[in-house]
Amino acid sequence: MADISNIDHQGKLLAEDDQRRLHNRANQLWHTDNTFKHVPARCSLLSAREIPPTGGNTEFADMRAAYDALSEDRKSEIDGLIVEHSIYRSREVMGFTDFSDAARAELPPVQQVLVREHPATGRKALYIASHASHVIGWPEDEGRRLIEELIALATRPEFVYRHRWREGDLIVWDNRCTMHRARPYEEMNERRVLHRTTVSDEMNIVERAGLALS
Repeated sequence: MADISNIDHQGKLLAEDDQRRLHNRANQLWHTDNTFKHVPARCSLLSAREIPPTGGNTEFADMRAAYDALSEDRKSEIDGLIVEHSIYRSREVMGFTDFSDAARAELPPVQQVLVREHPATGRKALYIASHASHVIGWPEDEGRRLIEELIALATRPEFVYRHRWREGDLIVWDNRCTMHRARPYEEMNERRVLHRTTVSDEMNIVERAGLALS
């Protein structure tokens, strides 16, 4: 469970330099929950307790539709690729690097497939987003260009749903085939209180796919 809010335990707005605020700003990047863990997330539930009068929406991208939109040559090129994911990658993009050695040891980089097959439907989906650092076995800059290109494709308007929060809303989504991101709001002046529960998957998806870990 996680508190996705901009208030502290006393109900006051977090200070501008509060590490929780700086850490959570990376939620405004397109991401999939817990891809930075060896066993990633299956689904997440997000409950809205307080919402700002404007902004603060959440957008969801359909990664199955994005994969389907690729050419057959592109699908053949990326099927079987493995990507390194790290929470430090997404936080560093937003300028937050204040992690202790102990924290880095607790969440080391992990490997996930770039294209995953949904175990219930057999449908393929892209599996990337802001925690994705680089493609294993590729030059780092080339792998990052591929990841950025695929994210740009997957977040085209026809693949995205924008949810305008109402107090009391509860959203459940499948992390195995979606990306999501929070949208900006007046975080220094308006309260936004959401609580998230994340359910883990059964195993690492590289291992599930029977691919060799390097």
